[in-house]
Amino acid sequence: MKYLINLVLLALIVVFAYFLYQSIAEPIRFTNAKAKRQKIVIENLKQIRKSQELYREITDSFATNFDSLIYVLKNDSIPVIKIIGNPDEISSVKDVEYDTIYFSAIDSIKNLKIDLDSLKYVPFTNGKLFNIAAAEIDYQKTKVNVVEVSTRYKEFMGKYADKKYQKYETGYNPDNVLKFGDLNTPNLTGNWE
Repeated sequence: MKYLINLVLLALIVVFAYFLYQSIAEPIRFTNAKAKRQKIVIENLKQIRKSQELYREITDSFATNFDSLIYVLKNDSIPVIKIIGNPDEISSVKDVEYDTIYFSAIDSIKNLKIDLDSLKYVPFTNGKLFNIAAAEIDYQKTKVNVVEVSTRYKEFMGKYADKKYQKYETGYNPDNVLKFGDLNTPNLTGNWE
């Protein structure tokens, strides 16, 4: 009988130790996974932002979808205007010349180490795409081009895309968006910055 009681107590100790370990380890795993995944997604968003800026240099607008973004960056050239003379001097304004030189956009993309083939895919999602939208709006009586690229935390957080993890981090909501840009204002800032 004494042996049976000791065995039951030992089993209870093991069970309680397991639950204690899990209650400590789970928040740590969540925090580490969120930090790692968020960092990689942010790096991808930064690459998309650089790509959109190059696209705008070429076309004077932002890409409304990834297919046109990738096509233009693979096949078009970036114009660079070379100014010969000093346009700030009044006496030499007529002596100023402008020369446009074109550089291959794909060379710039390669220098920036951007992989255009995987650019549109949200990491950790098995092929889900970033949301992309671009438009031209009236802003302070001027027409401006705007862009917004985003994804929700629930897309890339895997098993942690559940509201039950809010207890480990205040403000965590898997429905929140990680994005750069804004369709209402000319702003390319990321909401992580």
